[in-house]
Amino acid sequence: MELTGENFIGNTRSADGSVIFQAVNPATGEDLQPSYVEATGDEVDQAFRKAEEAFKVYRQKSGTRRAELLEAIADEIEALGDQLIRRCSRETGLTEGHLNGERGRTVGQLRLFGKVIREGSWVDARIDTSKEGPDIRSMKMALGPVGIFGASNFPLAFSVAGGDTASALAAGCTIVVKAHPAHPGTCEMVGGAIRKAVEETGMPDGTFSMVQGTSHEVGQAMVEHPLAKAIGFTGSFKGGKALYDAATRRPEPIPVYAEMGSTNPMFLLPGALKEQGEELAEGLVNSVNLGVGQFCTNPGLVAYQDSDEARAFQQKVSEHFKKASAGTMLTAGIQSAYKQGLEKLLQQEGVRLVADGKDNGSATPGVPHLLNVSSKDFLANRFLEEEVFGPSTLTITAGGKQDLVAIAENLQGHLTATLYGTEQDLEEYSELVRVLQRKVGRLIFNGFPTGVQVNHAMVHGGPFPATTDARATSVGTLAIERFVRPVCFQGFPEEQLPDELKADNPLGIGRLVNWERTK
Repeated sequence: MELTGENFIGNTRSADGSVIFQAVNPATGEDLQPSYVEATGDEVDQAFRKAEEAFKVYRQKSGTRRAELLEAIADEIEALGDQLIRRCSRETGLTEGHLNGERGRTVGQLRLFGKVIREGSWVDARIDTSKEGPDIRSMKMALGPVGIFGASNFPLAFSVAGGDTASALAAGCTIVVKAHPAHPGTCEMVGGAIRKAVEETGMPDGTFSMVQGTSHEVGQAMVEHPLAKAIGFTGSFKGGKALYDAATRRPEPIPVYAEMGSTNPMFLLPGALKEQGEELAEGLVNSVNLGVGQFCTNPGLVAYQDSDEARAFQQKVSEHFKKASAGTMLTAGIQSAYKQGLEKLLQQEGVRLVADGKDNGSATPGVPHLLNVSSKDFLANRFLEEEVFGPSTLTITAGGKQDLVAIAENLQGHLTATLYGTEQDLEEYSELVRVLQRKVGRLIFNGFPTGVQVNHAMVHGGPFPATTDARATSVGTLAIERFVRPVCFQGFPEEQLPDELKADNPLGIGRLVNWERTK
């Protein structure tokens, strides 16, 4: 596929802008061809106007027809073959093996959402034909055009054809995607695959558009456009909060589903340290360094009570960190922020460097770092909870059970929290479990937080500041609920009702009828 550096406005290409930029290979610092053209305000406007016109048609398509689109997108992405993986690796520094796995997840979640909307029960159809009142029926329906921002750390699974795109298209929304400027070529290739699938399945022009750009103005134009009805974002706290604030200032405020990072605290209980200390040490180092620490579920805080077993664990973790090699970080900016974050951490009262790894000689090395602090100093300094995006973790040495509970009570919102222990530990630390339930979207027992499964039960979200809406998930089939709203039909004649609400249930979906679950 020949890359052109243009924007996709519906099914046409456009290159009206004057701001030019290029991708950079983070391993070598080399500029990559071609040059890309930043979208203008007019192009963003055109994209949303096309999305609005397309929505009027696309929202009426059956679940089966929308599933055909999602499945066609998956097929077209796979058809890009090794060319996509090679380009993505050059733009991100991620290994081809890693990216092959991420592509599998990307097409897998597209096909999973296809299955969900083919089956149809996700609309939560409810029917009340009580003789005591009017006939009332409700279901979930698509919001309208959605703006989606690609993420830096998952250039396939959280980007142009990632979970936000899959769930929004499944819901019946049309989309305008802002490609991530760190991997514009990857975005263009995937965007071209989506555009081809839109044409092949006969979906309306404007179902999908993609704009390129490095400036904040492009993103602000998307959020502020009056036809945008929701925003999906994965990235930094600063970026997500800026989009959220802009959305709330609009004449018509819209929801922003921003996933903004997390330090994903782990609590290692006495039984676990006693029974599996060495295994935990190796697993922690692998989890921290997975993807050069650039996963949003990277375990950045690890708390445990002081004991002989805890000190042996810390020593073993230190030995593993000293042997660990750096990886190439996604961009020079991310690597610079990582170094600055570590420097600021080490300036805080009571924080000490325990061990660091080896430089790999790349232009943007992410050197693993292990730090330690006492629970007293941690509780006295809110800054120590903030995420440092990269391969580092801060261990917290606590004096006793109540110190661990105090750490948990003092936490802000996070995506995950992990408990390692025995069943007896869970009973003895039940108060800790109850506190953590209010702090995170996913509570894990005896497993590391890295590795997020895409299924029907997954929750990848959490209380602020991890996300802007703790009621939502950006991974798993529940993600579709971000882009719909309930619509009620009262007293309508049968022939005017959506198929999902008709008396004879022509789609054969699960429904709630007069308080009873039926099929």
